[in-house]
Amino acid sequence: MSDPPPLEDVLGYRFRNARLLNEALSHKSHAAESRSGIDNERLEFLGDSILAAVIAHHLYALSPKESEGDLSKKKAQMVSRSSLAHWASELGLGFYLLLGVGEESSGGRARSSLLANAFEAVVGAIFLDGGYDAASAFILRCLSHSTPCAETDHKSLLQEVFQKKHKAPPSYETASSEGPDHDKTFQVVVRFGKRILGQGSGKTKKEAEQAAACDALLKLKEPPWTTD
Repeated sequence: MSDPPPLEDVLGYRFRNARLLNEALSHKSHAAESRSGIDNERLEFLGDSILAAVIAHHLYALSPKESEGDLSKKKAQMVSRSSLAHWASELGLGFYLLLGVGEESSGGRARSSLLANAFEAVVGAIFLDGGYDAASAFILRCLSHSTPCAETDHKSLLQEVFQKKHKAPPSYETASSEGPDHDKTFQVVVRFGKRILGQGSGKTKKEAEQAAACDALLKLKEPPWTTD
């Protein structure tokens, strides 16, 4: 297998300060093991706000007749964990992450929570390096090239697919939960029989199940996945 292209080529953005990109890719597990003290959580915090502002502006300009409520629903969907993880997956961002050994061995490169956080961190890094216009151009480029789930209620849509084909719904299983009681992150897998259809994470089990259903729907659209 050939090596992937340089990440800056994938992002469509050249960093003046390469350390910002390195920081955006550094998970806290890598920071701990390398003793660098550098992780992407601060950039994630910044990128979250920049992303929300860019998407809000985009929707406001695109839909001048829509109500505040409708705009808020669309924005929430576009900046959801599952959508951001999907954008990150389309960029192949998981390959470039800097992870600790334990996180690497447990499948961290494909974990939706890590992918979503890294995407936000990259947005934050681009903003610091090139300003709001550069960050906005990157986000809107990702949006224009993306094919996210269109349905907000992914669980209902996935159930409809399997009820129609197999007369039985998929099942959801909480694989793990991390963090203190007031700030837990749940990892959920959705199965049909023994097959794992998708996985997702969220701050509640409901959010994680929706993310897992969205992941399953995306995979069902790609060969060799079918509902057979």
